[in-house]
Amino acid sequence: MAAGGRTVAVWDIGIRLFHWGLLAAVAASAWTGFVAGRVALAWHLIGGVAVAGLLLWRLAWGVLGSRYARFASFAYGPRQVLGHVRDLLRRSSPRHLGHNPLGAAMVFALLAVLAALALTGTLTLGGLLKQGPLRAFLPYALGVSARSLHNALAIMLLAMVGLHLCGVSFESWRGRENLTAAMLTGDKRADLAVDAKRRPAAGRPLLANGLAMLLLLLGAGCVAALAALPGRGVPPVVQDPVYAEQCGACHLAYPPSLAPAATWDGILGDLQHHFGQDATLSPEQVATIRAWVDANDAAHWDTLASHVLRVPAADGSRRLTDTPGWRRLHRRIADAVFASKAVGGRSSCEACHGDAATGLFAPQRIAVPRQ
Repeated sequence: MAAGGRTVAVWDIGIRLFHWGLLAAVAASAWTGFVAGRVALAWHLIGGVAVAGLLLWRLAWGVLGSRYARFASFAYGPRQVLGHVRDLLRRSSPRHLGHNPLGAAMVFALLAVLAALALTGTLTLGGLLKQGPLRAFLPYALGVSARSLHNALAIMLLAMVGLHLCGVSFESWRGRENLTAAMLTGDKRADLAVDAKRRPAAGRPLLANGLAMLLLLLGAGCVAALAALPGRGVPPVVQDPVYAEQCGACHLAYPPSLAPAATWDGILGDLQHHFGQDATLSPEQVATIRAWVDANDAAHWDTLASHVLRVPAADGSRRLTDTPGWRRLHRRIADAVFASKAVGGRSSCEACHGDAATGLFAPQRIAVPRQ
């Protein structure tokens, strides 16, 4: 295997499947995150979970896998990386069968950023949307900060992928071999590589895959158990019976968490002019409803909707659809959609949001009817 243009197996089937599977998962996550928007959150989560699962497998394989897959085989120090860059500038850098020092640094950096993306995505999901394994522990404010960091890391990842592709193209040109094809076949030329004579470490695929499977099963079990806990700052689904009966008789009984106390006080204090209709109730009913909404207005809860919609309209309007938060979230929906028979108006939240009655408005439950 050592000479004359003959090839040697470098990348095992596991590494190749990991590489292309990771590419597909990252591409799906990037598309759904940057292009498709909130309505594609379910697919974005699938891509993120796939990335996390692949990283767990790579962790096990990096310790117990085949020779060139092991982290120890390309764990170069800073001096070696800088020396490799210096040799590249002098055009005297030797060829490597596995990752060269600069490529190895990029591999570790990519794995670290992907792990950080998985973590910040989980923090965003738990704090912002009250979903996932951390929904019971994280405040909305932390979810907002995590989302900003998640977005910044995503942009960084795209830049790093671009640099990675440039590095692959450069090394393919410099070494006169197709590195993309090598990641498909697993074979590379054996001649003139500085690491070709290293004693190979025996791979332990059964142990590595068993460890990866154990990590995945334990992780899935922990995620399922934690996700079943009540969300932090999530309002109750069960409403006061008087509120549900009287308010729900004409329209959706909007969760009190969607408006501040001042808005609810204004509405209950002027029921004879209830958005163009007379909705007068008995003093006892008003008192019961007032006590319910005062105990459950937006200030009492920590959901995305309660934070976004608690800021009232600048002109004093009590309409939910006039709040700056509502307008911002619905700015891309055409007026014709709201006017359509399937929707029936801007205040018909339940026409598009399958969970409108809960006040959570999960992106996965959005289905805008066609005109």
